[in-house]
Amino acid sequence: MHALCLPASISSEDLTSLDAIVRARRPLNRGDLLFASGTRFQSLFVVRSGSFKTTLEMNSGEQQVLGFHLPGEILGFDALSDDVHRCSAEALERASVCDVPFAQIDEFAANLPGLRRQLLRIASREVVKDHEHLMMMGRRQAQERLAIFLRSLSQRYRNLQRAPELLELPMSRHELANYLGLVVETVSRMFTRFEELGVLRVNRKQIRIVNFARLDELAGDASQDIESEAC
Repeated sequence: MHALCLPASISSEDLTSLDAIVRARRPLNRGDLLFASGTRFQSLFVVRSGSFKTTLEMNSGEQQVLGFHLPGEILGFDALSDDVHRCSAEALERASVCDVPFAQIDEFAANLPGLRRQLLRIASREVVKDHEHLMMMGRRQAQERLAIFLRSLSQRYRNLQRAPELLELPMSRHELANYLGLVVETVSRMFTRFEELGVLRVNRKQIRIVNFARLDELAGDASQDIESEAC
């Protein structure tokens, strides 16, 4: 089985044992739903290629972007508490996933400590991302919000063993602005400012971070805030 079909740091023996339960799903095109809010939880999904956004429909009918998900990351943890998906997952581009039936992986995890630890680590990362988003939305200025997002995305690239300085942004500027709680014009202005400050080089959807220290300065003390408020 392809390595991207399961989380990293699982032994080859464990991967062999899990081969039989993992199913490759047909590719999705941009705008296709992987799962919808309110549907019954059956599987976790590991992104093999492409990317996804998770969204929540507000009472006003507007859509709030909750997060973005990259190859090697897992979708579906939102439904663990009561077996119902609380958000929707939509492909941002042509994408594929591996479908891992949760009842079976839960049974396997009972006998595979490495798998259980990895699932807990991944769930913990989701909590940290949620804390980051809440802190960013609650107290941060525009440039801090964008800097926090880019720094977090870079760290996720590092966790996935990808080059942390070279980021691909598959989402539209509108989707990113929605996630950051800003208007599109402000996001575009901040990217221009970051280029002028020598922090980034922007080429359409490709972002190269050229000064991590300066990016940290622009993000403020977000990492300390998140650490102190994490439960």
